[in-house]
Amino acid sequence: MAGTDAGEARITWIPATGARLVLAAGHGAGGGIEARDLQALAAVLPRHRVTVALVEQPWRVAGKKLAPAPRTLDTGWRGLWPALTAPGLPVVAGGRSAGARVACRTAAELGARAVLALSFPLHPPGKPEKSRADELLGTGLPTLVVQGGRDPFGRPEEFPPGEHGLVEVPYADHGFAVPKKAPLTQDQALDTLTGAVAGWLEGLSRPHGPSRPLRAP
Repeated sequence: MAGTDAGEARITWIPATGARLVLAAGHGAGGGIEARDLQALAAVLPRHRVTVALVEQPWRVAGKKLAPAPRTLDTGWRGLWPALTAPGLPVVAGGRSAGARVACRTAAELGARAVLALSFPLHPPGKPEKSRADELLGTGLPTLVVQGGRDPFGRPEEFPPGEHGLVEVPYADHGFAVPKKAPLTQDQALDTLTGAVAGWLEGLSRPHGPSRPLRAP
């Protein structure tokens, strides 16, 4: 447990041998670190010398069912940052859904190496006019978005052009679940996600980082 100005938070560490980076990943507003994408990354990335730190926001630790306002989420994230940087490694700020928004809003000020946005909620379902693109476009850091092909919070083709990379997980919804009738399995969908993230993180370890934004189906 770790104290923040928003309450007690928690970090679950999945360490990597000879780690070169830390991926700090926060959960969304409707669930916790048990989300399938976060668990898949925690299982795979340590083999790529990336330590994973799964962050539980204070509201979740306290057992509340509703996430607080964005400002409070940012406060909790900022309060944990010293613990996330304690291993002395570059930290990639990441998260899924609301956690991705937190990472985008705070990464530059906290000195993150880059931003990983999983299922970035570009807009509320059915309300594309209420875009949150400014948060994504304003990170000022290398940023990768991994988005389900049928995410109601923003399909890949709805995202504006920018310096961020964008990887689509075909047929996947906001939680990266794929229908049973889809031409790929759930495991294959998660392999697409973890493979894209692992490759992108490998690029961040090179002297000049990724050579160009990644956009792939």
